[in-house]
Amino acid sequence: MMATRSSPQRVFCRRLAGLLVLDPNGDTVGRVRDVVVALRLGDEPPRALGVAVDVQRRAIFVPISRVTGVESGAVVLSSSTLSWHRFTQRAGETLVLGELLDRQVTLVETQTQVTVVDAAIEQVRGGDWVLDQVAVKEGRGRRGAVRTVAWDEVTGFSLPEEGQGAANLLAAFEKLRPADLAALLHDLSRKRRAEVAAALDDERLADVLEELPEDEQIELLGGLGDERAADVLEAMGPDDAADLLGELPAEEAERLLRLMEPEEAAPVRRLLVYADDTAGGMMTSEPVILPPNATVAEALARVRAPELSPALAAQVYVVRPPYVTPTGRYLGLAHFQRLLREPPGSLVGGVIDTDTRPLSEDTELPEVTRHLASYNLVAAPVLDSAGRLVGVVTVDDVLDHLLPTNWRDHSESADENGDPPGPDRAADPA
Repeated sequence: MMATRSSPQRVFCRRLAGLLVLDPNGDTVGRVRDVVVALRLGDEPPRALGVAVDVQRRAIFVPISRVTGVESGAVVLSSSTLSWHRFTQRAGETLVLGELLDRQVTLVETQTQVTVVDAAIEQVRGGDWVLDQVAVKEGRGRRGAVRTVAWDEVTGFSLPEEGQGAANLLAAFEKLRPADLAALLHDLSRKRRAEVAAALDDERLADVLEELPEDEQIELLGGLGDERAADVLEAMGPDDAADLLGELPAEEAERLLRLMEPEEAAPVRRLLVYADDTAGGMMTSEPVILPPNATVAEALARVRAPELSPALAAQVYVVRPPYVTPTGRYLGLAHFQRLLREPPGSLVGGVIDTDTRPLSEDTELPEVTRHLASYNLVAAPVLDSAGRLVGVVTVDDVLDHLLPTNWRDHSESADENGDPPGPDRAADPA
């Protein structure tokens, strides 16, 4: 564990990943994203400059001089005066977790190629911190032996590596939510993003893609190869897959749709025919749908599904068969709160709300927004001209269309946020 400056010790960087960062008053600043070091010439160990800390989905830089220790599973700072400007990696800086983990390096003594699985920083005389040791694994797979060696016992960190992989980086951040992992990917180089995408399974990558800006979605999807890209599109929600395919050239989108399973491609094709700023273009085609003779207990079991967003879990939509979109005739919706007040054996058909007006497929964005706001709804059904349920527009869908296209990249200055101005990063001693 990292101790105070009066008792210097060593800390491995993977242990820091995701830890809370607290100011001297015990208030949360954010969570550790990475450790920033500067590689040096010869065998000199890299100098630790500071930590990148996630604060509301953007990273800020905290100089290592502000870190007093790790206590009770949190990184404690010596001061609450920080620079709140977005962290941008500078020339000569290296991210330990983002760039050094999974690197193929060579043991000096035996000339054996090994994989970096962790790295440790230690405080040295004078108060500086250096990256003095690395944990490396010999061989491949889980059975490879792991050993810790001094920095000068390995070579290869200064050379660009091809096919670096990302298994250890992902292991360090395995508990991150998709939005937070997307923020981490956003700040990596294109090459490293591609390596991480290749290492993620289809479902996890699909979740992460949904949280990335459109240009990065297209970049990562294009680097997967058509077969895997089709698999990832199948794992995405139909509305998100349609949004992504809608940004591709028509022939490329059609090629990927043909590679998808027909039952997975069908709802995506239906969504692609709508204009982007209409209810049809925004809607989700997989809400919770039940027949009128389903029980309240069945409805509550369905909305407990962990993969449902809060907006989709707020309402159950009651229809005649078939029970997938486009459904049979739409009958009404049952609000989650109403379901909680009913006996479990009651029928859903007896508690439906028929007063909430559905939207039509061609309802435009301003009217959709007014509708949700006027009736205090988090979601609204969308019907076709035959009165069939074809999807649901959620408040999340509306926000995605109301916010500027670069909202995921937006970070206000300290003055705009009302935060106290912090010291300039370059002026703060690391």
